Amino acid sequence: MSLFIFIFIFVPLVELVLLIKVGQWIGALNTVGLVVLTGILGATMARFQGLSVLGKIQRELAIGQMPSESLFDGVLIFIGGILLLTPGILTDALGFFLLVPYGRLLVKNYLKRKIRESFDHGRTIHIRYFNHPNDF
Repeated sequence: MSLFIFIFIFVPLVELVLLIKVGQWIGALNTVGLVVLTGILGATMARFQGLSVLGKIQRELAIGQMPSESLFDGVLIFIGGILLLTPGILTDALGFFLLVPYGRLLVKNYLKRKIRESFDHGRTIHIRYFNHPNDF
């Protein structure tokens, strides 16, 4: 429950404060332009990165290799693209971080380490989906 509060209440509030501060610093029109520009640039970057990873997945499958690293990259690129399409300074920074190969590598290594620790301690990872509004 606290993760959803963080995502749906705290993050938008931080984004709003950042947008107001940036607007005071560079002007409202420039701030809107910055948000639009980062959205366009982010969508373009996500497209090229995504197509590159898709090609890599196809090459790995063609030689009979499991594309687990490439699939991980694809998910992180997808998340980065969504973050960049979300208006805001913080989400744009996180989105660009996930689209840069080195940033993606850091996040991927962190997540793999956490998953490995969970398995080492005998914990299972549950991926839950919500099929009813009261599941939150």
